[in-house]
Amino acid sequence: MRKFRDMPLSAPTQRGLADARFKELTAIQRATIPHALAGRDVLGAAKTGSGKTLAFLTPVLESLYRVKWGRQDGLGGLCVAPTRELAMQIFQQLLLVGKHHSFSAGLLIGGKNVKEEKDTVNKMNLLVATPGRLLQHMDETPLFDCVTLRVLVLDEADRILDLGFAATLKAILENLPKTRQTLCFSATQTKRVKDLARLSLKDPEFLAAHAESSHATPPKLTQMVATCELDKKMETLWAFIKAHLTSKTLVFLSSCKQVRFVHEMFRRMRPGLPLAMLHGRMKQLARTKTFQAFNQAKHTVLFATDVAARGLDFPNVDWVVQADCPEDVPCYIHRVGRTARYTAEGRGLLLLCPSEAAFAKELAAAKVPLKTMRLNQAKNQKITSSIQGLLGKDSELKYLAQRAVVSYLRSVHLQPNKDVFDVDALDAKCKWLQAQMEQMVAKGQLQPAERDEVVAKLNAKLEEISAQWAQAEADGKAKRAEKLQELHADVKGRLEAVRQVKAVTRKPKFEAEIKAAKKKLAELVKLENTKGVLPLEEVQKLNAKPKLLDDLRRMEAESAGWFS
Repeated sequence: MRKFRDMPLSAPTQRGLADARFKELTAIQRATIPHALAGRDVLGAAKTGSGKTLAFLTPVLESLYRVKWGRQDGLGGLCVAPTRELAMQIFQQLLLVGKHHSFSAGLLIGGKNVKEEKDTVNKMNLLVATPGRLLQHMDETPLFDCVTLRVLVLDEADRILDLGFAATLKAILENLPKTRQTLCFSATQTKRVKDLARLSLKDPEFLAAHAESSHATPPKLTQMVATCELDKKMETLWAFIKAHLTSKTLVFLSSCKQVRFVHEMFRRMRPGLPLAMLHGRMKQLARTKTFQAFNQAKHTVLFATDVAARGLDFPNVDWVVQADCPEDVPCYIHRVGRTARYTAEGRGLLLLCPSEAAFAKELAAAKVPLKTMRLNQAKNQKITSSIQGLLGKDSELKYLAQRAVVSYLRSVHLQPNKDVFDVDALDAKCKWLQAQMEQMVAKGQLQPAERDEVVAKLNAKLEEISAQWAQAEADGKAKRAEKLQELHADVKGRLEAVRQVKAVTRKPKFEAEIKAAKKKLAELVKLENTKGVLPLEEVQKLNAKPKLLDDLRRMEAESAGWFS
């Protein structure tokens, strides 16, 4: 069977598929839907962008329709996804395909109003949820239970089964009936016996749509790898963005703090196209707006953590740039899979430090075709002085930069694959960061008060970690105690490094800036006096001006405190 209309599906499902213009079956859909419709447990694996979402939503709808499931029958289908954005995407697809059915459906994700969810979650026939919020309702919402569940779906199953969700998933499974159908899908599927035992699968069908393929990634995806020194990555990334102003680019970084810093730094440098960021520490409303805006944009750059690496179907992404090395091969496949979706073309670029060269060999062993690309660093625009200037003028941005570096080094230190991730190999290249700080000290841009403030914060953090460490040892939690011990050593090392920095007091070079600010301030005051007779457009421009008066007072106050 090649078309949906040839499959034994109900009329409401057929109409929903036709309205959504789904006509032909993809390879993973042809392989898994017949087994799922027969009630068998399925482990489905296929390349990114191959239509896995529809492969499990269709059987879920049919399973409930065939037993004439009604609103009063309770929860019949449950789909669990590792991230909020992926859960939202699955829910939108469910509404699209299942709109002609009479089932009630709900979305449970963090960041939404829990009280509102508690009022309606008991009335849902179909739920799409993230693990944390689902477990919260299982524990806290009266009368919410899953005893009537017929079908459980785990999307990105390998991610849900890993250590990050292990305890949560175990608690969720304890609340589910044993007599259920389970469907697991991912681009990098697990076959480990202990994982399958935890899910209580009954003779599962392992169906890999592209098992015999010569490559593990989509055929129209062009992938390149380049070696880049750590201290040249910002310049390389800036040069790439400036060279692709008419492209839609997704840039992956290791941590939330790196995403925040790089986004804020490049935003201030104004590359010539919109910039956005997406990471797990953002408020849900901001995450949703960013997700939707990136979907609709044609030319933009999105800086993201791995929260955007799994399952998300961003349309028309031209480039995926992995500025930091992914933790393993499956992580690389999921990241680069945000482009070249279904039959579209796409390109990916992986930037590796010289010490991470072994990762390219691991990718080659996993049937990932890579072309080596040589970077011409001589053509890169030198932006180090611009970065120094911005950091010198803004203490908050400077502090964010310091935290970004620390979070990057911590992420490298915590990676288990030491053949690829060696923090000691990066240490020599990180000395340039200390050199930048020393230059700022020499220019009078790092003040004693700032240094003392950082020392105080690190001391407080050290005491907090010590208390948690002692508590973990008292409770017999060996793994947590070990992690806290590593974190304690990390923070202590940073504290000693900050203490060694000599803060000096020198007269800053703010005379020109103060003079320009006073001149601009005089112009604004003149405009203020005539605001009542200005056109509306001029008033709006005036309201959008930066608060130069506050900036002027700040610079003069800082200058007064720096003369010695």
